[in-house]
Amino acid sequence: MRSTAMHIAVIAVMTTAVIGCNRGIKPVVNDPVKLVQIIQPVSVLQPVFSTDLGNKNVSKKDPLTLQVGYANSQIVTASRAGDLVGFDKAGQRLWSVNVGDQITGGVAIDELSQTAIISTRGGLVMAFDSVTGAKRWQQQLTGSVLTPALISNNRVILSANDGFLHGLSLQTGQSVWQFATQVPVISVRGSAAPTLLDAKTALLATADGRLHAVTVDNGLPLWSRRVGVGTGSSEVERMSDVDGMPIVDNNQLFAISYSGQLLGIDLASGQVLFVNELASLKALAVNNQQVVATSLEGKVVAYNRSNGTVLWESEELAYRHLTNPVMIGNYIAVGDFDGVVHLFDPATGKIVSRVQTKGSLTNLQVQGSRLMTQSTSGQVAIWQLAR
Repeated sequence: MRSTAMHIAVIAVMTTAVIGCNRGIKPVVNDPVKLVQIIQPVSVLQPVFSTDLGNKNVSKKDPLTLQVGYANSQIVTASRAGDLVGFDKAGQRLWSVNVGDQITGGVAIDELSQTAIISTRGGLVMAFDSVTGAKRWQQQLTGSVLTPALISNNRVILSANDGFLHGLSLQTGQSVWQFATQVPVISVRGSAAPTLLDAKTALLATADGRLHAVTVDNGLPLWSRRVGVGTGSSEVERMSDVDGMPIVDNNQLFAISYSGQLLGIDLASGQVLFVNELASLKALAVNNQQVVATSLEGKVVAYNRSNGTVLWESEELAYRHLTNPVMIGNYIAVGDFDGVVHLFDPATGKIVSRVQTKGSLTNLQVQGSRLMTQSTSGQVAIWQLAR
């Protein structure tokens, strides 16, 4: 089970630290860089609404990432404590239910069928009416799911922590197909959400550093490619997880691994555009010219998306435990452990604006001109791009 592997990883790291201390070697702890005041900040984001879901009886040290489910007229949020709450687009609360267990994956919304999908610590996948909150179905999986589902072509596709990719019926929740992947002995806690390669193909990034393409309808494997290549003498040193969701844009594919490989692929020809060295557990962001990454050390780096040339690199947020970058309007947004969202000018790499929320941020989302944040303390905020 991958959950066992994750516990082993934590124990191994802790043991290394203890041994180092016993030998008189102090582990290196890098203090987060202090923020520098922005001269003449630009107004980029305006608050739409915020709400506190709370995370009572749940460890705030848990790194799992919950995301806001957002459609044009529906917003559904989930707390680790098991509360699922629906809002209208203005932020008015419509309904609330408790699912009876900690929520570990979600929220995904299918606007056409008005269905919200979440998953729990115990491996249950649950579907709710996103307008009324009425429960539609539930399905027990062999492992728990730590990321939102992919909903496409009447399938609910989920990546479980035991290495299985599941395809369920959107209408009934019944299992349609399963796809097994290799699970390393030790891996980072977390996983990448499945995404679409094209209308008929799902893309899965796994803990062994690979990308797998399978058909949405029946889970048939189409191809597999390695991204992460772990090196070293120990299992910990050889971890090569791809935990950030791969990005597919304009017939190009970009992915990054924990072991330090950033890969760009031309999907039309199958040729590798570039391979660069950068380690991350977060998804990338792209615009017409750039692919942008946040590193484990807190660097924000912009590359030429055609050849991988470094365009600029910022260390202004070093060791601030950054989120994934996202594109919002003409800016790049990055969140941090202090609940601050930083807005970069993509041409210069300079921070030009900031907004503040509460709690540590682990993930940013963009839907149209709106930015969504959810902190580990359960604070949800939605921001509108200023006009």
